[in-house]
Amino acid sequence: MKNGEPCTSRGVSTVREGVTLRPLTKGSMAWRFLPYELYTMQRYLQYNTLAESNLQFFDAWASTFGETVSAIELAPEGTGYRLKTRFAKFYNLPKLMMMFREVADIQTADMLNLPVPEAEYRVITVKPSEMQKNMVLDLGERAERVREGGVNATEDNMLLITNDGRKLALDQRLINEMLPDEEESKVNSCVNEVYRFWYDNKEDKLTQLVFCDLSTPKKDGSFSVYNDVRDKLIARGVPPEEIAFIHDANTEVRKKELFSKVRRGAVRVLMGSTFKMGAGTNVQDLIIASHDLDCPWRPRDLEQRAGRTVRQGNKNKKVDIIRYVTEGTFDAYFFR
Repeated sequence: MKNGEPCTSRGVSTVREGVTLRPLTKGSMAWRFLPYELYTMQRYLQYNTLAESNLQFFDAWASTFGETVSAIELAPEGTGYRLKTRFAKFYNLPKLMMMFREVADIQTADMLNLPVPEAEYRVITVKPSEMQKNMVLDLGERAERVREGGVNATEDNMLLITNDGRKLALDQRLINEMLPDEEESKVNSCVNEVYRFWYDNKEDKLTQLVFCDLSTPKKDGSFSVYNDVRDKLIARGVPPEEIAFIHDANTEVRKKELFSKVRRGAVRVLMGSTFKMGAGTNVQDLIIASHDLDCPWRPRDLEQRAGRTVRQGNKNKKVDIIRYVTEGTFDAYFFR
């Protein structure tokens, strides 16, 4: 990092070794240098050092190492803009890094120069349907009532609004199963991309990952993004045995067997959530593309998703990381 660099612009790994305590985090964990996370780590590991410099309180720490910036940003509900002041830049970085390096070994991907495939990040943007536009307006009205205190928090709150907004951005049928399947939705765009990669790489049996946190496979006939994607791929000619849900591997033995099938190309499309298919999922051997159907809550989860593909052991020289965004919805706020 450099002076004045945005605090969320680069991820690093932090590990304590030698005569100090054992590592507190996995070496592969991508730490986004949000000031609150860094301050919390220092307060936990270096309280006495902070106290010696009168930096044990966040206000003093923030005024020494950072700058707040006020800017117009998109409102979470996606219906307008608002003025927001955030901790945005780091300063006095030499002093901060010298202090933090007493308890951390910092290694970036550039420094390690690991033999991983080159990743091409692509964003596929789709237009919202008329129904989605109307529902976004309704979410905006709900958010205004919550901000003004006009509704009981047990009846409606920003968390409920945000969850509804994220589901709406993914597929309007998650809000109401009776709504139509829009041909230009991002779910259908994902199906098109997955099928194209599957068809173009049939001879080499290259594989793909599809991440989706806002839905789960269903067996009761109700709508599920997982079932919808699988059924559409099967209808186009993808063999059912080449599509798998990580949720079906509910034991370590089944998970090991599933991962083996993906590594040798017997299963060519693996779908799952960040939680179930993130850290610890070592199936990278033949992965040619990874698809992010929705945006997770934490930036580091995007790093974990990409890390399943951009990983040592992947035999492909180039891979695609594809993210799908519905304009004018919560996607715009989460991916910004």
